[in-house]
Amino acid sequence: MIETQDIPHEDIQDGPRRVIECGDTRYTLLGTAHVSRASADEVRELIRSGEYDAVAIELCESRYKSLTEPDSLANQDLFEVFRQGKAGMVAASLALGAFQQRVAEQSGIEPGAEMRAAVKESQRATLPLVLVDRDVGVTLKRIYGNVPWWQRAGLISGLFGSLLSRQKVSSEEIERLKQGDVLESTFREFAEQSEALYTPLIAERDRYMALRLAEESPPGRYRNVLVVIGAGHLKGLAEHLSQPLPDDPAIERHELDQTPTRARWWKAIPWAITALVLAGFVIGFSRDTQLGWQLVGEWFLINGVLSGLGAAIALAHPLTVIATFFAAPLTSLNPTIGAGFVAAGVELSLRRPKVRDFSRLRHDVSSLKGWWRNRVSRTLLVFLLATVGSAAGTWIAGLRIAGQLL
Repeated sequence: MIETQDIPHEDIQDGPRRVIECGDTRYTLLGTAHVSRASADEVRELIRSGEYDAVAIELCESRYKSLTEPDSLANQDLFEVFRQGKAGMVAASLALGAFQQRVAEQSGIEPGAEMRAAVKESQRATLPLVLVDRDVGVTLKRIYGNVPWWQRAGLISGLFGSLLSRQKVSSEEIERLKQGDVLESTFREFAEQSEALYTPLIAERDRYMALRLAEESPPGRYRNVLVVIGAGHLKGLAEHLSQPLPDDPAIERHELDQTPTRARWWKAIPWAITALVLAGFVIGFSRDTQLGWQLVGEWFLINGVLSGLGAAIALAHPLTVIATFFAAPLTSLNPTIGAGFVAAGVELSLRRPKVRDFSRLRHDVSSLKGWWRNRVSRTLLVFLLATVGSAAGTWIAGLRIAGQLL
């Protein structure tokens, strides 16, 4: 295994490159700026040179689909999105897209132009295209799971707060985007001060991309592969490729694809809360029938009001708010279904998104008002805010019941 490092060209528009030779395969790592027309032009020039027999890019399947099929969400069943528990991930992806839209509007440059150029030019030259990055959803989940629970609320609020802000994108943010993608630039400030963030966001992805390259280009398959990555990943990826990789890279890659799973005791918490609340009702009725009915009434009122308030804040249909009010106290006693799921289902039946909602989604979510104006994003808000309201109602009502009994 031999590593050579190209001397940077005098032309300042050329991105940094590293050439790594692994057996019979040569990897030309091109470090690009994700907000740069020059990087896109350089990618086109290299692919058109005819020197490469394959192209690898820093995209995962979902981001590739988003890049090539911007309206792909329109083909998804939103009800299934809620049923599978993917609403939060979709909302986070839309928030990241909102930041990207702001950058495009304010700088006149569409982030990811070099990846789009690589896709188009590889198709035009009929070259194999290899997607080497880890799924963005897995990365977000591993970031969330790696951060201590007491820091998660601040991380989430910081993410959405910064992405939904209408302030002009700063020059510092643009510079961060030149080194990494939207996901990295969003968290990089935190990651530089936290190994818990740096590991899943940067270090693991460097390793993952090296494993993907080894997996997709075994000896003899390709002679010269152009690898288009953000400049921030150039050093880490080169180091991994310069070292011996596993004979079966898929095994280690599969480990990096795993998302954190909750411990069994954590999964038992909702059932324990349900058991305690029902026990509280029983104790209340055993002491005094009036006390029992009072506890039941407070449980229904607090749960219903807070969850219904969440739906109302999301500007849900009045019938959705009413349905959420009555559903929340019952769903809080049944961990298999949530108030947000019921709220979103009713909202979809009353206000099913139209074609124009999907076509305008990326533009609408770039502004705070747009999240409420678009039926798709508003339904996501109904789900999320009704869920938060129900969770708050469960704890507040549960503590109130405990307080009255004790």
